[in-house]
Amino acid sequence: MHVNFVNTLTAFMVLFAVIDITGSIPLLISIKRKTGELDALKATLVSFGIMLLFLFTGEPLLRLFGVDVSSFAIAGSFVLLILGLEMVMGIELFKYESGKGSSIVPVAFPLIAGAGSMTTLISLKSQYAMIEILIGLVVNMIIVYIVLKATRFFERMLGITGIMVLKKVFGIILLAIAIRLFLSNTGIKLPNAG
Repeated sequence: MHVNFVNTLTAFMVLFAVIDITGSIPLLISIKRKTGELDALKATLVSFGIMLLFLFTGEPLLRLFGVDVSSFAIAGSFVLLILGLEMVMGIELFKYESGKGSSIVPVAFPLIAGAGSMTTLISLKSQYAMIEILIGLVVNMIIVYIVLKATRFFERMLGITGIMVLKKVFGIILLAIAIRLFLSNTGIKLPNAG
């Protein structure tokens, strides 16, 4: 089995950009403050399991439920929209339960293993060998685990003001990603402002 290093690196970089765990640090800190803790290993393993399942059986699994990839992505965009609104407006729309449940929703899904990463996995399958995608995914999951374990460090490093600023900025970015995900999967075109 031949592994092309450039293809593996490309698959890794594409997934890294889509998962964007480093950009999620303000949201992770916010969730940790509301729920008390994040189980880094549990969130990493669950998101890895979801992405592996989707990599191998994604489209057939969705078809089994009568859902296409676009509908799945649109549903994910609504969850991201709600998370973004929470961060920008300082309100609580998503009901967080204390304990480790938040490690699964919304951290493992849809933050890490979201509609974007799942649709990306399907598109990578058409361009790269399965082993190249798997290596890229595993390396990304190691990075996800490290970032999730280091949330306390980031919290201390950024301070309260830094977290608040990053939270608002990332909330706006999350809203923009949600809108883009929604528009690109509905086919709605916005008129060019020019």
